[in-house]
Amino acid sequence: MEDLPIQDFAVSLEAMSDDDLFTKMAELERASETSDADLRKETMARIALTEEVIERRFPGQLLAPYREWKRRQPIL
Repeated sequence: MEDLPIQDFAVSLEAMSDDDLFTKMAELERASETSDADLRKETMARIALTEEVIERRFPGQLLAPYREWKRRQPIL
């Protein structure tokens, strides 16, 4: 799914624009629907890291900015 080791992935999230971060979150959500348990576990860890970055960027808003962005997107 993702080529970067988890630590490098976490660092890369910090450098992403909001749109790139939200796009990555949407990709991860789709990937989490896989039936492969090992891949799903890795994907869920990446989702958790991505959620943390979103929540730091938008304090007190939880994932509302992401949900709003997702609502505005054409079918993802």
